[in-house]
Amino acid sequence: MSTARTTAQRRIGSGFGAHSTADDVLAGIDLTGRLALVTGGYSGLGLETTRALTKAGARVVVPARRPAAAREALAGLDGVEVDALDLGDLDSVRAFTERFLASGRALDLVIDNAGIMACPETRVGPGWEAQFATNHLGHFALVNRLWPAIEPGGARVVSVSSRGHHFSGIRWDDVDWREGYDKWQAYGQAKTANVLFAVHLDRLARDRGVRAFSLHPGGILTPLQRHLPREEMVANGWIDEDGTPIPRAGMKTPEQGAATQVWAATSPDLAGRGGLYLEDCDVAEPAPADGGRGGVRDYATDPEQAARLWDLSAERTGVNAFAG
Repeated sequence: MSTARTTAQRRIGSGFGAHSTADDVLAGIDLTGRLALVTGGYSGLGLETTRALTKAGARVVVPARRPAAAREALAGLDGVEVDALDLGDLDSVRAFTERFLASGRALDLVIDNAGIMACPETRVGPGWEAQFATNHLGHFALVNRLWPAIEPGGARVVSVSSRGHHFSGIRWDDVDWREGYDKWQAYGQAKTANVLFAVHLDRLARDRGVRAFSLHPGGILTPLQRHLPREEMVANGWIDEDGTPIPRAGMKTPEQGAATQVWAATSPDLAGRGGLYLEDCDVAEPAPADGGRGGVRDYATDPEQAARLWDLSAERTGVNAFAG
């Protein structure tokens, strides 16, 4: 691993931390007149992100696989609009982006927040593994198709990854897990892809003044755990036998969990920076060599792997805003 590739992954002393909330990091920031898009912005961390952004004055577009449920969850919030989008269906991604582009509006913030975690082996599209396809390929196609609307000279794209990226790098010889499917390693591969996506997008887009970031939001109990059996969550010490969450060191509230992605999207401290992996409202350090849990793994910030993944993703989705 080269020194040049890791030096940018250093804490910058943001003044915020693991206990900061989305409202904390937006204090004093006026987003009036700004337009944000938050996938999955009606549930869990996405809902808290939408609430915080609208409170600061932004208008928020929330693409949702279940639009009716999204409208119900977002009822009472001003400045929010909902449209249909299924990230696991590239036709749905294309239809949504065509509708948005037809509106003629420019996007200032794109937060790729939606995702699935540790689901049973599931295939979408032409047999793609669902976590990689939904968490990564769907967002890849979304951002590339929306590129004409992403505002030059200041827009940010935020890719919500996870410390789960420590579970696996990209399995280049079997990206779709045709053999030996492991739900947690497949999740890890998808989360690594989210980091690599931000690395390469930032490289391609920075000359236009668009920057990209990825992040670990923290450990939070949200609907993301819906695919996990209760007994597994009990064994992990997340809930008790009755399903009640167990307070644990390091666990965050949804308001705290949304803070890092909101900070990534809006913080003036990140001006002139990009392609970075963040955690606890600061730039993350490289992961310790002894296998400790914090920080970012070197394979997730490798520019060569990021370029290789970009090419693979463009081939699969049939879209590349930077081709030619």
